[in-house]
Amino acid sequence: MSSDGPYLFDVGVIALAHAGTPVSESALTYVRDAIRGEIDGVIPYPALVDAHHVLSSYYGFSNERASDLMENLMDAKRIHWHDEMPESLVRSGFTLSSELNVEGWDGYYAQVALAESVETILTLDDDFEDVDGVATEVVLTPDEFATLNDYLEY
Repeated sequence: MSSDGPYLFDVGVIALAHAGTPVSESALTYVRDAIRGEIDGVIPYPALVDAHHVLSSYYGFSNERASDLMENLMDAKRIHWHDEMPESLVRSGFTLSSELNVEGWDGYYAQVALAESVETILTLDDDFEDVDGVATEVVLTPDEFATLNDYLEY
């Protein structure tokens, strides 16, 4: 890990940690550390809804199973749950999304990271690399990405 935290968990990391793929352990390690309080983890509640979508749409989970997994994660008391979605934060997220040419959700998550004084965003992609004041840590190596892509193709 690149800093002492806090760490914001991106949707892809949350979903991958629960997906049971050959490379899920890389993401699951971070989630377990946050659940145990070994790292300061920040998760916006909307990320759980997004992760549910990813689990059911891309990893083939039933809606019931994806719901159970996300509700179980919600029980983690040592994770800092970001539960606000005020208009100003959403607007700032859209502005950032436009400036960085990333999806609206990524702009929102970046704004949450800034609002929560997050030092590092844990992610599966490089969409956050240009966010000033926040580091990005991609949790998969290139070889692990290749393994995940092969897994998802089947």
